[in-house]
Amino acid sequence: MKTDVDTLLTTLYVYLDDHVLPGLGWARARIPGQKPALSDAELLCLAAAQHLLGISSERKWIRYAAKHLAAMFPNLPGQSGYGKRLRNQSGLMSAVITAPARDTPSWAENLRLLDSTPLPCGQSRKTVQRSDLSGQAGYGYRASHSRFFWGFRLYLLSPKECP
Repeated sequence: MKTDVDTLLTTLYVYLDDHVLPGLGWARARIPGQKPALSDAELLCLAAAQHLLGISSERKWIRYAAKHLAAMFPNLPGQSGYGKRLRNQSGLMSAVITAPARDTPSWAENLRLLDSTPLPCGQSRKTVQRSDLSGQAGYGYRASHSRFFWGFRLYLLSPKECP
């Protein structure tokens, strides 16, 4: 697992440093004082890794990163420095989030899939068997309620540009 995370972070760092960050000079927060030891690309890679590994606590994340990612990020800040720096770069983060989305083939499509919501049609097995929808509806899982449902998924398709 560690090599997969290392490869992902290396690829993300190169992508951000070479293709995304040079074109986003306007989004970077200019903070007076000494230049930070951790670059913007490194900070964004750490934030992405924190999210992908599912560690929500900054304290736990810094402890994990110091133990497992110290070779890749030798200038890792402390927990308070990491949190402050991450919050100060919110404009940069929101601009960088859209960059990979623009590189996907669906970015140029006229319609975009925004969400899918479960639409239950019945709860009991008898309802499923005698319903007129028995040939069309199917079973699915509703994560928000931690249970399976019988029905449809309602998809929201949105035009690329709304008038």
